[in-house]
Amino acid sequence: MSACPLDFEKTGGLIPVIVQDFSTGEILMQAYINREAWDESVKTERGVYFSRSRQKLWRKGESSGNVQLLKEIRVDCDNDSVIFKIDQVGGAACHTGHRSCYYRVWEEGELKVQGEPLFNPDEVYKK
Repeated sequence: MSACPLDFEKTGGLIPVIVQDFSTGEILMQAYINREAWDESVKTERGVYFSRSRQKLWRKGESSGNVQLLKEIRVDCDNDSVIFKIDQVGGAACHTGHRSCYYRVWEEGELKVQGEPLFNPDEVYKK
């Protein structure tokens, strides 16, 4: 494995990742990576994150099929924040079925939903 430029020690082991559509520039989601998620993302050229709620690796699209193909990785000047520029397979990055996790807009003192889900999460994430 090649040298890792990220400073995981400074951030307590988790580094924030902004996930952006490679073609449009749209911000799709924000997640976290640990060293293992970084290594697997680089090796597989897919979005792999660390789930804070489940305390384990989260391979995006493992359940839904909506994988993220890495096109470019950008690292900030302090080596403690990353941007994954990706091709979103399946169209939706959000577990709610929306294209982006940022589908709500704060207007007139409340959150308003913009757009319709691309899939029904109850059907995709059957438990």
